[in-house]
Amino acid sequence: MRIGLDLGGTKVEAIALSDTGEELLRFRRSTPVGDYSATVNLVVAMVAEVETRAGAAASIGLGTPGSIDPVSGLMKNSNSTALNGRPLDRDLAAALGRDISMANDADCFTVSEGHDGGGAGAEVVFGVILGTGVGGGLVVNGRLVSGPNRVAGEWGHNPLPWMWPDEAPGPACYCGRQGCVETFLSGPGMAADHARRGGPPMSAAEIAAAAAAGEEAASVTMDRYHDRLARALSGVINIVDPHVIVLGGGVSNIESI
Repeated sequence: MRIGLDLGGTKVEAIALSDTGEELLRFRRSTPVGDYSATVNLVVAMVAEVETRAGAAASIGLGTPGSIDPVSGLMKNSNSTALNGRPLDRDLAAALGRDISMANDADCFTVSEGHDGGGAGAEVVFGVILGTGVGGGLVVNGRLVSGPNRVAGEWGHNPLPWMWPDEAPGPACYCGRQGCVETFLSGPGMAADHARRGGPPMSAAEIAAAAAAGEEAASVTMDRYHDRLARALSGVINIVDPHVIVLGGGVSNIESI
């Protein structure tokens, strides 16, 4: 049996697969936001729950925001900032009492989509995560391109291109810059943009639903979002020119996107 875990900014999802790839069970729990120790403990508890319910021990793979710095061995570039500067893979291995395979979540997504998903058979696939954060991954001829710094595909921390005067310099980002793509195109980024323009506090899903129902302010927010997504992806296309771009993450489930 194999256990896969997706560690996100708002939820951790677990899936158990048989050796033939059959889904045995799947469930999710809320991420302990801002609490590193509680996050490690939750992952350990979820592994124990899977193995108890399935009645078998398993190998473990984890997708996480950010990546392991190849020099320090510590997490970096995670929008779940409590993970940054921590030896997440080593701490989880120690707590679980076994090795764990860990990789960037957008990279995992793109490899999967490039092999048997929306990008299957394509030479160059760019995978996009639109969720609590914004990430990306790049697969060429079926193989992940990660780069020496493990940041290939991380378009979410490029500046939003061709900003309009009322967009510049852009919202502050946890990375220390302003105007990162993530601050505009993540779920929280869409919600913050709606509020800045005078809208009531709403989640991205609520804004999309209101827009679909014809609510004017929400519709204008979605129009801005679509325009920004197109601008941001045009930069990826100019540099990489992928054969397929596959969208994933909670925000990508909005029908108009």
